[in-house]
Amino acid sequence: AHRIQCFIKRYHGWQRQPKVISVQQVVEEALSKMIGETIVVIGCGRTDAGVHASQYFLHFYAPFVFDQPVAGQAGFDAKFRLNKMLPTDIAIFDVLPMEGRVHAQYGPISRTYDYYIHFNKDPFLQDRSSYYPSEEEGFDLLAMKEAVGLLTQYNDYRAFCKQPDLYEHTICEVSVANLWISPNGEKLKFQITANRFLRGMIRFIVGRLVEIGKGKLTVDQFEHGLKTLEFFKYKNPAYPQGLYLSKVLYPYLDLPSRADFGMGQEAWQEI
Repeated sequence: AHRIQCFIKRYHGWQRQPKVISVQQVVEEALSKMIGETIVVIGCGRTDAGVHASQYFLHFYAPFVFDQPVAGQAGFDAKFRLNKMLPTDIAIFDVLPMEGRVHAQYGPISRTYDYYIHFNKDPFLQDRSSYYPSEEEGFDLLAMKEAVGLLTQYNDYRAFCKQPDLYEHTICEVSVANLWISPNGEKLKFQITANRFLRGMIRFIVGRLVEIGKGKLTVDQFEHGLKTLEFFKYKNPAYPQGLYLSKVLYPYLDLPSRADFGMGQEAWQEI
């Protein structure tokens, strides 16, 4: 199993696709070159184009065991070799030998995503956070917080799914949903944890939260979608670049995220 971080500006998401570059393709090519035979990897999720991952797991089957380097011995340092071969926007944090029938995609018991918004135009954040200009009176953060508080009270997210008919069901058990503000009040962070997520779910939720913050949607209308599962009249998703897969939890593996996404070491304050 590998734990990696990837900043997905120039990739068309995780999954290998014809005629476009993907993170999976780049990682597979590096692994295949290092091992000397074709390697296929399984990732923990799709991760759409423009979305980032500060923690991401994949698994693959290798023809031999990688010996970790120890004092006085070279060993086969797969982590070092892969990081030398991979581009600077993909980093390998760990190479872990696993026992039994572990599966990167189907094994997690929960995933956590962070979504970052900045209110003032900043060229240094354009690919790392989503820019939503603050109105003259500012965003209604308390209304947004009220809507966020509803997410753990419902478990059917059909109204927030891009293609709900692709799934056998649209039930998602959201265990954590919080809204945070930076000390200077110029950045916002939305965090959500669930046992599973539907395609486009988080970006559709954030899109509605932004509308609430701007006064274009009420909290009651937001809750109506959760209650009735009816599609919203306007279903534009939030921008992709603000979204990060930040934590993947397995019953047998719990590793901390090791990146701050370049957003600074601010003491985020819960709203």
